[in-house]
Amino acid sequence: MKKILYIFVFGAATGLSAGMAGAREPQVMTLHDCMEYAISNSTKIRIQQAETGDAQIARRDAALSLFTPQITAQTYAYYNFGRSIDPQTNTYFNTTSFHNDYGVSAGIDLFDGFNAVNNYKISRTGMLIADSQEKQAEADICLAVMEAYYNVIYYKRLCDVYEEQVAAAEQALQKARRQEELGQKGHADVIQMEADLADRRYDLTDTYNRYRDYNMTLSDLMFWPLEEELVIDTSLPAWQEDPVAAESVVDFALEHDPGIRIAGWQEQNAKRELSTAKWQLLPSVGLYAGWSTSYYTYQGSATNPFRDQFKNNGGEYVELSVSIPIWNRMSRHSTISRRRHALEKATAELDQKRRDVESEVRRAVQDRDGAAVACQQAQHKAEVQAEAYALNLKKLEQGLISPLEFQTANNNYLKARADEMNSLFKYLIKQAVVRYYNGIEYINQ
Repeated sequence: MKKILYIFVFGAATGLSAGMAGAREPQVMTLHDCMEYAISNSTKIRIQQAETGDAQIARRDAALSLFTPQITAQTYAYYNFGRSIDPQTNTYFNTTSFHNDYGVSAGIDLFDGFNAVNNYKISRTGMLIADSQEKQAEADICLAVMEAYYNVIYYKRLCDVYEEQVAAAEQALQKARRQEELGQKGHADVIQMEADLADRRYDLTDTYNRYRDYNMTLSDLMFWPLEEELVIDTSLPAWQEDPVAAESVVDFALEHDPGIRIAGWQEQNAKRELSTAKWQLLPSVGLYAGWSTSYYTYQGSATNPFRDQFKNNGGEYVELSVSIPIWNRMSRHSTISRRRHALEKATAELDQKRRDVESEVRRAVQDRDGAAVACQQAQHKAEVQAEAYALNLKKLEQGLISPLEFQTANNNYLKARADEMNSLFKYLIKQAVVRYYNGIEYINQ
């Protein structure tokens, strides 16, 4: 009765009960599907896309500031109730008057210390930085999804192994009880087998809980709907050996890694900002032009109509201005010092990023090679332990070994199976990291 109740409860928890019949079959997601779904729904990507949009706006503003003038139009109207000057006679009078002026002006900086030019170059680099940051965010999401995906497969496959162990332990216990009734086994052996079955059931439940936990982690990374079940392809990936020399991967990564390229562009922008700050010590030159006209009336006197005044009072002007900085409380010199410090910081960050990436690549290649050797050894160990487990199971059925000895052999078999799967997934992740540094994006592997 306890056996039937246990199977029913666990089947209900795992979604394998007969009540699921008739429900819509969920889509089985591969690793590539999970990555695509995570990228298309990630809030981090949406935030980065918004920052990319800001960078596009900054580039547009910098281009307009460099190549187009500023144009303004203005108008105003007012009543004057006190003393004012007659525009026709240039004499004072005390009559209430109405004034209405119109004007259009345009101006462009002929020389501003290359501020507009450098801002335009900085904005173009900012677009490259934003694009690389978006790609880097996608790579981080794909790697996190890959790790969670393999953890789900690992614990799901481990659950399958423990289910087989529970079923085998239950059959062995039933046979031992019959043998006890016939006097072929002692009660201590039966109790030991019951304890072994309890251990197997506990291990199965604990592993299943870990499976659910990592499945939830994967769902969170993908932004999967909470009300829908996430079902992934739990088949074991094929072993693929991919020998790539560390030096070639390092050379490629130092030239194409998004983090290094971002740091390099930030150093370029720091140099441009320092150059702009230095040029601000020189005079700036601007060219301006405009047109204006006016209309006025006096209380109790006759004035020309609006159309005639609008035409006759119009005037144009052209202005060339030169602004020479003399003393501004050392603010420009302070800006130069800050920009110089920013350049030193950006250069140091670029050097540090290059060192970090080179170390990461070499470590990734070393980990991949080590994981490949460990994976091959784990596969061989699993094959040997599987054969030993089958022989010990026959010995147990024949009464040639004790339940305690069989439990030791069984634990070795389980550990070998777990090590085999764990080493395979570690190798696949390390291999994917090396391929990424060699120019193959995670989602395209």
